[in-house]
Amino acid sequence: MDCEALLSVCDLRVSAGATEVVRGIDFELAPGESLGVVGASGCGKSMTTLALLGLLPEGVSQSGGEICFGGESLGDLGNRAWRKVRGARIGLVFQDPSAALNPVLRIGFQVEEVLAAHGVGGVSRKERRQRVLELFHEVQLPEPERLIDRFPHELSGGERQRVMIAIALAAEPELLLADEPTTALDVTVQAAILELVARIRVERGLAMLWISHDLGVIAQVCDRVLVMDQGQIVEQGAVLEVLRAPRSVAAQRLLAALPQAARGGGFSSASKLSAHVSADSEAHPVLRVEQLNVRYPAERDWLGRVRSWTTAVDQVSLNVPAGGTLALVGESGSGKSSLGRAVLRLVASTGSIELQPSGSPPMRLDKLEGAALRGARKQMGVVFQDPARSLNPRLKIGVSVTEPLRIHRSCSRFELFAEARRLLEMVDLDPSMADRFPAEMSGGQKQRVAIARALALNPSLVICDEAVSALDVAVQKTVLELLQRLQSERGTGYLFITHDLAVVEDFADEVAVMRDGCLVEQGRVAQVFACPEHAYTAELLAASPRVPALS
Repeated sequence: MDCEALLSVCDLRVSAGATEVVRGIDFELAPGESLGVVGASGCGKSMTTLALLGLLPEGVSQSGGEICFGGESLGDLGNRAWRKVRGARIGLVFQDPSAALNPVLRIGFQVEEVLAAHGVGGVSRKERRQRVLELFHEVQLPEPERLIDRFPHELSGGERQRVMIAIALAAEPELLLADEPTTALDVTVQAAILELVARIRVERGLAMLWISHDLGVIAQVCDRVLVMDQGQIVEQGAVLEVLRAPRSVAAQRLLAALPQAARGGGFSSASKLSAHVSADSEAHPVLRVEQLNVRYPAERDWLGRVRSWTTAVDQVSLNVPAGGTLALVGESGSGKSSLGRAVLRLVASTGSIELQPSGSPPMRLDKLEGAALRGARKQMGVVFQDPARSLNPRLKIGVSVTEPLRIHRSCSRFELFAEARRLLEMVDLDPSMADRFPAEMSGGQKQRVAIARALALNPSLVICDEAVSALDVAVQKTVLELLQRLQSERGTGYLFITHDLAVVEDFADEVAVMRDGCLVEQGRVAQVFACPEHAYTAELLAASPRVPALS
């Protein structure tokens, strides 16, 4: 084992009870080098990262091997010694900054805590605050003096991730671990974060271990890559060599699962599904939105009265084809999710929202209330981004998937068990999973359950709000194929809200681009992607990550 490397891992084994989840992996990381680790969900990527930090969860332990960092073994460190390594010598950037940041503490104070804990940045509070401002300038946060006293919820997703990077860099670490840090970000923010990390790495001479399922991102930020499968390293080498000529089945499978645009030099002139819009979609849209507006209170006085408003959706009009897919794209904060919630009547809005199920007269959703609105909602389903949050962890899968049937009393309680099994079979899951809890299922399996629940009442419209953005590429591909098959069988219309334009090209028929609450461009996917008319659309297309070795 070469302990002259900054990080050396030899025959690392991690076990959960009698099951070995990481099986004898070996790799080294040199000072200043950037190493990517890729693989499908459950391959052992995150468990390897936690083992490197001595943070394995309860019931999981390092059962063999050695980890050497900076010339010393980490295997025998106690809690006090680990505190001198974590955060100080090894920084960590998590996937979800909303979960990692304390929601009740100001962001500046949270960075100050790291400085104080590791004895850096000065002795006094004033000195540490000045160091926080310097870090915020380094990670290019806009107006650091104004943001330093804000709470996490007052920042955008990209700004929160920049704060997490500032926290990771605060104690001047030698190694930065990044665990899926850009997965939930839109393409332009992701591009800015990748550029930021690359610049800081060069300026500081940082070594970096980047965990991801996105091969396009790995190609941009890493020198070498490890491919993991079933707890083992099945391939490793220079990034471009592995991506250009993958030897392992796991690497070939990951590359094959990438959307076409991510595997090529750019977006093609024809999308996969654009030629297969149903004839019914030409006759009438399943959803027609006209002049839709959504506003939220921005400021209130001491009596709680609204003093000013923020416009989230501004005069938007669009149609979702029956049996087809309209993709709604744009940056975080552009108004995509607010529009979806307005269609579901979960937020107040003005304008016209008209739903026309097949074989039924149109319904003005914006005019319905009470029992009439509940009846109309039977024709709408929704699939959220994070199935772990949308499924009740205390309820068995069979109960969760039949929840719409119980709420709308669509079948007797004696039929619910059979319906649960039927719905799970519909999304290619074993019916016996009805007796499991969400924690006993993978991310892809949970998302299939969420899809089954959304389709339980055979709705005419399903709103997919970032439904595949948190999934690895292999699982993402199977979920999209499932949605496509169910759409062809049932004639369901999809409003597909996403920031991943490569997925849009493969999956959607039409696309609408939103920016700052307004619709800036819409049309057929092939037409818009081949010849974008608006500069913002072109910017989104240019920012989409892709594997350059395959272009």
